[in-house]
Amino acid sequence: MRITRNVAKTRAQLDRDLDEFGRFSEPALLILISMADGPKHGYAMTEDIAQLSGERLGPGTLYGAIARLESRGFIEPLESEDRRNPYRLTAIGEKALRARLAALEAVTRAGQRRLARA
Repeated sequence: MRITRNVAKTRAQLDRDLDEFGRFSEPALLILISMADGPKHGYAMTEDIAQLSGERLGPGTLYGAIARLESRGFIEPLESEDRRNPYRLTAIGEKALRARLAALEAVTRAGQRRLARA
């Protein structure tokens, strides 16, 4: 019984931590990864994500995810001298990206260990 409570407490803390950063969908994660090496505008993100993942995000998917990321403070718009709207990763966005990538790494390691035993 005591172990169950400790696991529940740890899981509850983890849920709170992840809620602080918001829920990630794959497009949002790909956008954060794309911006990790510097500011980009929408078309540059689309091209970078296509090279990175082989997936081309449509405008609705891309700009919907950008709006959600901006509303959570993970990215911020930069001033532009033309019609392009560049964005950059914020400090909290970088922290969220690092946390999400660490969680994905842990899941990947567990999956590979299980496959090795099969």
